[in-house]
Amino acid sequence: MDFLYTACAFVVTLVILVSVHEFGHFWVARRCGVHVDRFSIGFGRPLFCWRDRHGTEFVVAMIPLGGYVKMVDSRVDELAADRRHLAFDLKPLRSRAAIVAAGPVANFLLAIVILWLVSMMGVQVVAPVVGDVQPDSAAAMAGLSPGSEILSVDSQRTADWNTVNMALLRSIGESRTLALTVRPFDQPEAPVQHLSIPVQNWLQESQVMPFRALGVSPWHPPTQAVLAEVVSGGPGSRAGLQPGDTVVEANGVAIDSWQQFVDQIAQSPKKEMAIVLKHAGVLRTVTVLPDAKRSKGGRVIGYLGVAVQPPQWPPGFTRLQRSPPLQGLIESVQRTASLTAMMLDTLGKLVTGRLSVNNIGGVISIGRAAGASAHSGLQSFLAYLAMLSISLGVLNILPIPTLDGGHLLYQCIELIRGKPLSEKIQDFATRVGFAVILGITFVAFLNDLARL
Repeated sequence: MDFLYTACAFVVTLVILVSVHEFGHFWVARRCGVHVDRFSIGFGRPLFCWRDRHGTEFVVAMIPLGGYVKMVDSRVDELAADRRHLAFDLKPLRSRAAIVAAGPVANFLLAIVILWLVSMMGVQVVAPVVGDVQPDSAAAMAGLSPGSEILSVDSQRTADWNTVNMALLRSIGESRTLALTVRPFDQPEAPVQHLSIPVQNWLQESQVMPFRALGVSPWHPPTQAVLAEVVSGGPGSRAGLQPGDTVVEANGVAIDSWQQFVDQIAQSPKKEMAIVLKHAGVLRTVTVLPDAKRSKGGRVIGYLGVAVQPPQWPPGFTRLQRSPPLQGLIESVQRTASLTAMMLDTLGKLVTGRLSVNNIGGVISIGRAAGASAHSGLQSFLAYLAMLSISLGVLNILPIPTLDGGHLLYQCIELIRGKPLSEKIQDFATRVGFAVILGITFVAFLNDLARL
C-alpha cells in the first residue's frame, strides 16, 4: 500500500511538472504563429487523445516519464507553400528563442505560484532548538549547547530547521568557517552568542542532514509509548493491542519512551514476549509474537504493526508562518531566485569536482521524496513540487545539446555568426549531449540503488 501511494505521488508530480513545462513551449509557440502538431504528456502508446479546433492532437501516453511538443518544422516536414509560415525553423530568431525558453520559464513561474500559495495557506514549523550535541563534534567544539535556538546561519535568519538546512547547504563542497548566531531558547532576553564552525570539504560525500553533519540533533518532546494505531491483522492486533494503550513494561523492562519499546520489539523477531499495558487506568498483560522483517541495514528485526501517538509540542516550539498576499508574492519570487542560484552553484561544484557525484539522485530518489512529502501533508507536497519545478527549470537551461539550454546556445551562436550552425555540427553536438544526459542518468540510478 505504501509503495502504491509513493508511485501515485511520483506520477502526479511528474505529470504536473511535465505538463507545465510543455505547456510553456506550446503557449508561446501558438502566439508566435507556429503550428503544433502534437502535445504529448508521456511516451509510448497513447491512452487518451483528442484534437482541438486548430488541428493539434493532445495525447496522454502510457509512460509518464516526460513529454514533448511537436511543432511544424520545414527541416523534417514537407510543407506546402501556404504552410511554410507555420514552421518553427522559419520564424525569426527572437520567436524561436522565446519558444525554447518558455518551458523552463513556465517551471520557474509554477514554483513562484506554488510557494505563494503555501505562504498564504500558512505552514506550521518547528523552532530550530538544539536537543543534543555530540561530544567532540564540530558544533560541540564551537561551543553550541543543548537548548540553544539557532537564530541565523551566515547572517541568514533561520526560523525553522528547514531554513537552517538550506543555509548550511549554500556552503556545500566548501572549506570555510560557518557563522552561527544562537541564544538560549528559554531566555529570549539573553544576549546572543556568535559561534564559528570551521568545515573542510563540507558535505562533499555525506548524505546526512547538514545540521546532523555538525553533530546537532533537534529538540523534540519525549515520545511516550502510547499506541495511536494498530494494523488490522498484524501481530499487535492478533494479541489484542488497542489504540490508546500505554506500554508500561516489555519483557520485564520498564518502558519510559517509545524508542525503548521499539528496541524491545526489534530484539524479539518470532519470539514471544510479555507486555504490560495500561488503558483507562486499568493494567493488563498480553503475550505478543512479533513478526520478522529485514531492516535497511539487512538485520532481521521484530515487527508488531503499531503506530505511536504523536507527542504534544510545548507552547512556543511551533510557529505558524503565514504571509499576506503581496508580501507572500515578493517572498516567493525571492525564494525561487535564491534556490535557483543555489542549484546553479551546486551544479558548478559538481562539474569542478568540489562536490561528489554521489550526491546526484534519480527517479527513485524523486519518487521516494514525493511519497514522503505527500504523506506529510498538502503544504509539504506543494513545497517539494516547487523545489522540483525549480530543479527542472535549472536543468533545462543548462547549455547541453538536447536540452532547452542547448537550443538557446545554438541560437546565441546564430545571433553572433549571423547564420545557424550546420545541420552536421548540430547533429554531432546532439549526440554528445544525449551521451552526457545518459551518463548522468546512469550515475543517478546507481546512486539510488546504493541508497536503497
